[in-house]
Amino acid sequence: MGVTTPASPQSTATAADFTAERYLRGQSLAPRDGWRRLVYWLTGGRVNLGPSPAEMAERELIARAKTPIPGCRSIAVISRKGGVGKTTTTLMLGHTFASLRGDRVVALDGNPDAGSLGYRVRRETAATVTNLLADEQMITRYADIRAYTSQAPTRLEVVASDDDPRITKALGEEDYRRAIALLERHYNLICLDTGTGVLESATRGILQLADQIVVVMSPSLDSARAASSTLDWLNENRHAELVRSAVAVINGVQADGLVEVDRIREHFAGRCRAVVQVPWDPHLAAGAETDVGRLRPTTRHAYLEVAAAVADGFMT
Repeated sequence: MGVTTPASPQSTATAADFTAERYLRGQSLAPRDGWRRLVYWLTGGRVNLGPSPAEMAERELIARAKTPIPGCRSIAVISRKGGVGKTTTTLMLGHTFASLRGDRVVALDGNPDAGSLGYRVRRETAATVTNLLADEQMITRYADIRAYTSQAPTRLEVVASDDDPRITKALGEEDYRRAIALLERHYNLICLDTGTGVLESATRGILQLADQIVVVMSPSLDSARAASSTLDWLNENRHAELVRSAVAVINGVQADGLVEVDRIREHFAGRCRAVVQVPWDPHLAAGAETDVGRLRPTTRHAYLEVAAAVADGFMT
């Protein structure tokens, strides 16, 4: 008879850990697709070969992405170089979490240069973070705050920034602290899209409150260099713990690129907790409203890997 050691006092285990992905044997689960699914269907379920190894690996990623959260967690998505897919990464991380988890997930546009996050979902309201802050004292319930967010079919909610950069540039560190504090009272996960300037007041406020960061780069030398220098700056400015727990995303990878992406991945694997490559996808490249169902399967899988890697940090 095996002996189980008692849990440590720091254990964060809860009843929410008991998910089908983690605790049901593979043979008891019906295969989702492929020839195994066909055999299952043709035999009326009498012959169940179970999910394939690839499907079991995906189920494990889903289980990791569903890791329970004590309280609220804020994830800042950062990059010092524009055009690398920072907003897309924020959006897709939020979509992935919201579609899998049962708790509330919101994305806040913290880009002081008229960020575009609010245009990547169908707008349900013209309200922005400025309106949210102006009406802060009147927001006491979740039903109140929903008037300031737009919700996607995945259940992800988005708080947009203002179109006029003169307005968003006027919002500083204390303003975003107030906005995040307000969201923390009503949501379990906050994905924060930041501007490209880590020295900006708004970004400093977001970094002060972030529990984790996702650093985004394109598969190019200058972008990887800028991402690494961002980590240097964070290390030098009392954010070393954020760097150690960071997830690096190499975004828009194409098979015919000239840059040796594996070398970039190796560099960031030595600096961050995890590194994920996301392939180029024409639907995301359009920069319009995102329909998750139109993404390539490899793209959806890559963002599931990003979400699972981020969720691994929820236990610390």
